[in-house]
This record gives sequence, C-alpha cells and structure tokens, in this order.
Amino acid sequence: MPQLHCYVPDVIARQLQQHAAQLGQSVSAYLAELVKRDVNAGWPEGYEAALFGPQVERSPLSVESAGLAPERIELQ
Repeated sequence: MPQLHCYVPDVIARQLQQHAAQLGQSVSAYLAELVKRDVNAGWPEGYEAALFGPQVERSPLSVESAGLAPERIELQ
C-alpha cells in the first residue's frame, strides 16, 4: 500500500489527532477514511450513460425551470 505525505498547519494537526482519538483510530487510519470518502463521492464515471443510454448529452436528472405558471381563471 502506498504511503502519502502531506503538510498541514500545527493547529490542523492537533485537531486531526483529537478527531482520530475520539473515534479510536490512528491519525493514519482516520486520514485514509477521509480520503476514501472524498475520492468515492459522487456518481461513478459513466453512471448516467449506463442508466439512461449512451446518447445522454446532459443529465436527465437536472430540472429546468418551467417558467411562470400560466394565468388561471377563478373558480366560481
């Protein structure tokens, strides 16, 4: 498994150590979990094409405004 190194300000390092300790994890395990969650966030590449077909040009899940509501007559 590759080892990664990064630099953070002292205050962040202390907060990181506190969070890891509260969760009963090492700093390394805590950081690995944060990275996994961040990297795996969002829909996988090709998800929409697999679900809706390869002709998808834009997300069918996005909603466009229908504009102003039509004027309605009052019921009597």
